[in-house]
Amino acid sequence: MAVRCLLNESRAALQRWLPVFRGRNGASFGRRHGGVACCSRPTRRAFGETRTSFPTFGFLFDIDGVLLRGQHVIPAAKKAFQKLTDSTGQFCVPVAFVTNAGNCSRDGKAEELSNALGFKISPERVILCHSPLRLFHKFHDKCMLVSGQGPVAQNARDLGFRRIVTIEDMRKAFPLLDMVDQSRRPKDLPPPTTDFPTIEGIILFGEPIRWETCLQLIIDVLLSNGNPGAEVSAVPHPHLPVLACNMDLLWMAEAKMPRFGHGTFLMCLESIYKKMTGKELKYEALIGKPSTVTYRYAEHIIRQQMESRGWVSPLRHLYAVGDNPMADVYGANLYNRYLQAQAEVNVTAMTADTQGNECPDLKKNSAVSLSCTPSCQSILVCTGVYNHHGDVPADCNVSMTETVFHGHRDFHFDPSLVEASHVVHDVDDAVELVFQKENWKRD
Repeated sequence: MAVRCLLNESRAALQRWLPVFRGRNGASFGRRHGGVACCSRPTRRAFGETRTSFPTFGFLFDIDGVLLRGQHVIPAAKKAFQKLTDSTGQFCVPVAFVTNAGNCSRDGKAEELSNALGFKISPERVILCHSPLRLFHKFHDKCMLVSGQGPVAQNARDLGFRRIVTIEDMRKAFPLLDMVDQSRRPKDLPPPTTDFPTIEGIILFGEPIRWETCLQLIIDVLLSNGNPGAEVSAVPHPHLPVLACNMDLLWMAEAKMPRFGHGTFLMCLESIYKKMTGKELKYEALIGKPSTVTYRYAEHIIRQQMESRGWVSPLRHLYAVGDNPMADVYGANLYNRYLQAQAEVNVTAMTADTQGNECPDLKKNSAVSLSCTPSCQSILVCTGVYNHHGDVPADCNVSMTETVFHGHRDFHFDPSLVEASHVVHDVDDAVELVFQKENWKRD
């Protein structure tokens, strides 16, 4: 029974947050500097034996700071993808693009990548921060308030949500709620709104444009239990479910310094809610990197690609290439710990079965043994958010938390989770490194 509970617990981890286990993750590459490897280029050497028939590994590429800086392609990206594709533009290995962008559509991001890299990227390879929400079926029929910019309503519909209210819908229905910008205040007292639906949950897709409007109206919905036109006599507890996508405090565009991300907006919302109620804002789910749910979804996409191409070799290694230690590295390392924990549960379950315990269904449901479970290694590049000259203080024990941890409030800080398995200069070096490790060369 205890073994069965362990297995169920590991599966349920995809629906909630995993505890952060202690210990080191992965091997180092390059010179260490204050606990994090400095940028190094992999040595170009001759490949060894000819590779196996099919790839047993896949790439998870971040986009901003790895492939693009704003609207401009990073030169190393084109070189890298020449190695990853054949003469017809087909990928030679499984590839997915895992980005915390959320204020766009999957088709739009695929088109942007295609134009930048010079060959066709199918939308099925693109995983936005909100992509896993298509699995949250229990919310798809609820009336959901959506926040962000771009085609947020259409994105919600594409994910399966059927009853959607935007911030602008709510502002028009209740014009007296949005009062910071005096030019938008109504000149005459509007009639009361009587047919506005009760909001049953909130989706935060990404950073909005008018933060003051969104912060005010989201707080109003939380305090009124989904009825923003009503008077509030007591703060509802628990509050309405909140699904938040993209926890990045910062992201890298064309500017020399990082820009505010949706994580900054979430910090504002959490601080205001706690100041007004004395309680912590709770999330039903936090989606996007470094969420384990997002990496599990990405692994699913990689496996789908392998199946569709007829690549029958088992998936053994995922390589997550990113520029942000708090999102890309933390997420990949956390998912690697999840994979190892899952493998230990599976091995324990099968060992118990061979010792005579009556649990044949447990063995049947145990997916793989330890040797067949894929690992997820993090590769940090130096072309985006990460600054190998100043991100990590010399004395990590004294000031690591204050200086480095830009992660979300609900993720426990562990220095080993922001320590990349490998640190290289750019994405081309990352691809070269993986090909060397996997003894792979294109036909």
